[in-house]
Amino acid sequence: MSGTDLKTEAFVLRRTNYGETDRILNLLTPGGKVSCLAKGVRKEKSKLAGGIELFTLSSIVLHKSQRSELMLLTSAKMKVFYSNLLIDLDRLEVASKIIKELNRITEQVDNEEFFSILKQSLEGLNSGLNLKLVETWFNFNCARSRGEQINMLSDTDGEKLREDLRYVWDSTDMALKKLPEGNISSAEIKIIRLILSSSLELTSRVKGIDKYLDTIYYISKQF
Repeated sequence: MSGTDLKTEAFVLRRTNYGETDRILNLLTPGGKVSCLAKGVRKEKSKLAGGIELFTLSSIVLHKSQRSELMLLTSAKMKVFYSNLLIDLDRLEVASKIIKELNRITEQVDNEEFFSILKQSLEGLNSGLNLKLVETWFNFNCARSRGEQINMLSDTDGEKLREDLRYVWDSTDMALKKLPEGNISSAEIKIIRLILSSSLELTSRVKGIDKYLDTIYYISKQF
């Protein structure tokens, strides 16, 4: 069978049973999202089964045939299993939601950054980071990577954000609006800027970040 082979890392975004023993997989790789066929993977002694579990980073080989648009999975070996997710229902729920959301987003937008975003999010959840922090970081960076304009420089009047003023989030204009009694101060603005420009691990080092998360999490859900 003529074609070419691609060796890469991958996360499984979705598994769909196909025929009696096969599965069609949606995979997220450093190069973007791909779909492939895993033949015989539902057989009891399949060598592929362990490498296509959810919440697992795997090393895979895909064969691209000239005869079919669907790639064929020929090798899958587990590299990292984020096992702590399976013993904490709250973390498992957030991880499942993140994977489902990325599978949905990548149907419309393909960006190589999504692989790193997913990897950092699963690592953070597995290592015990604050759940709301992980989800907030994920929401903001997914929005940025799919092209959303997240304005943390000026307010709804087009004026530069100031440290001595308070703001609220205006969901209509998708920007901050000046309001003396607003719940958003310069602290929240600085944290959001950090989230958009830094890794999850670095963001998690900010002292006292937990007390700002409710407000920032709400904003992240608007995108």
